[in-house]
Amino acid sequence: MFTLGTPSRLALATVLALAFTPLAAQDFQKGLAAAQAGDFATALQEWTPLADQGNASAQYNLGIMYGQGQGVPQDDAEAIRWYRLAADQGDASAQYNLGVMYGQGQGVPQDDAEAIRWYRLAADQGNASAQYNLGVMYRRGDGVPQDYAEAIRWYRLAADQGNASAQYNLGIMYGQGQGVLQDNVMAHMWYNIASANGNDKSGEWRDERAGLMTPADISKAQAMARECMSSGYTKCGY
Repeated sequence: MFTLGTPSRLALATVLALAFTPLAAQDFQKGLAAAQAGDFATALQEWTPLADQGNASAQYNLGIMYGQGQGVPQDDAEAIRWYRLAADQGDASAQYNLGVMYGQGQGVPQDDAEAIRWYRLAADQGNASAQYNLGVMYRRGDGVPQDYAEAIRWYRLAADQGNASAQYNLGIMYGQGQGVLQDNVMAHMWYNIASANGNDKSGEWRDERAGLMTPADISKAQAMARECMSSGYTKCGY
């Protein structure tokens, strides 16, 4: 029910580091265009020199390529090496992926405390996936003392960025009264929002919750969901 998010391994980074020279930026874009076209050999050729020179975006993308085995033999340990180089320079996506790999024991010994450390660094920079995973770990007590209120706080930060899994889990927490007062209207609202954002389970749980509510409360929850989404998640609740 409360599952962790997976590595950010499908979308390649497109943000150029500030230290790029015009020529280096051009080389990065060549690599990016090649990778997007499925030409990973060219991407590797363009990005490896930049990564060796310390560019975090190139390092992060090499981590993705080694993690997925794109243009290179799949190698979790090598992915970890490149992610760490980028993460040490503050790359939030690399920090998040390190958290996932420590949490799952991919390329490194499994270590929840280390996963928490990397998630927190990414989450503090606004990475919604890291915020969501911190919520899960506080909810379950993995690597940290179980703390429902802290789980709610991280879920809400991710939910406010449109993370459907966090929105779904907020529905669960309000439905069960974990870290918040039990509230069917709030649970229905978050399930409804998560369903609108593509979470497969949320529609079923929303309808189950509606069976415990009055028509007036259902109408209230629906109106709150509309206001929450239309406000960009700034007005969510009473």
